[in-house]
Amino acid sequence: MKRIFSVLLVALASGCATQQGGLAIKDMGSFHVGGREVTLTGLPIKEVVFAAGGVPAKIDPNGVYQVEQMYVQYFVPAVEKGKLPLLMWHGGGLTGVTYETKPDGGEGWVNYFIKQGWTVYNSDAAERGRSGWAMFPEVTKTAPVFLTKENPFERFRIGTGAGSYNKDVAKMKPMPGAQFPLEGYDNFTKQGVPRWTSTDAPTIAAYTALVDKVCPCIVLAHSQGGPFAYQVAQARPDKVKALVLVEPAGIGDAANAAALKNTPNVSIYGDFIDGDSRWPTIRANNVKFQASIRAAGGSPELINLPEIGIKGNSHMMMMDKNSNDIAAVIQKWLEGKGLTK
Repeated sequence: MKRIFSVLLVALASGCATQQGGLAIKDMGSFHVGGREVTLTGLPIKEVVFAAGGVPAKIDPNGVYQVEQMYVQYFVPAVEKGKLPLLMWHGGGLTGVTYETKPDGGEGWVNYFIKQGWTVYNSDAAERGRSGWAMFPEVTKTAPVFLTKENPFERFRIGTGAGSYNKDVAKMKPMPGAQFPLEGYDNFTKQGVPRWTSTDAPTIAAYTALVDKVCPCIVLAHSQGGPFAYQVAQARPDKVKALVLVEPAGIGDAANAAALKNTPNVSIYGDFIDGDSRWPTIRANNVKFQASIRAAGGSPELINLPEIGIKGNSHMMMMDKNSNDIAAVIQKWLEGKGLTK
């Protein structure tokens, strides 16, 4: 493994494309974008022992902190077929791992779209994963929300509802025909990170900074990332050239729907929605928002996967066993909009 990685680094450094398992990349890297500085004062000095048996060190928490920045990783394929870079934005309580290797070990959408020739930017939103964390409650005022292992199984339309999760896969109660790989569920829960209900503004600011840095582009966003994508596209209609929204959990600014009239956009929904307690309303809100865009002269689209024969998909459809079928739907839509070479 070390030798393979060394070969990859040497090839990238020399400007050559390296191919591993059908994945040919000519460049990759990462950076942080956005954020701000915060100065804290009046906090007590503490003594901290950093290692067992170590000498205590005085830590003065007063001073300048860097907060609310965002981590971004990018991959440039050996042969670029997408006319624009594809930005992937994840959902609540998650990170860019959403689009990487699937919990059952299968390839994620990052690999899929690189293989289709897209330059991909995959990020961890502000206050998530490798983006770093701000102090609570000194900077982030509200408490973080943590999820139990049962919660996503019951809420993301993987299981049949309350009490459907069990550590024993044989005792789990999945939706009939569910495509989520049950054997990978516990691995999926290891991806979870705390989320806040009060960090939308800094998250949108970081995504906007990313768009200003690398776009024009296409944004593919999931769940909580959906309303962020809408709002950033409304703020930067000259830079966000298309939106692919995977079960967006919210909408944009209805009063400014006209800002999206020239932005091709599609919302994609999985299975089991009609019997859910929340998703019929969430989808209906988006349909209403799409109507506002349409009234302003736009042409938003909506795809209900069961209606085109793709069934059994959870809210985490990019992790489902048939995730490539859904990625192919997205690829076909992008091609239909003239966004590929």
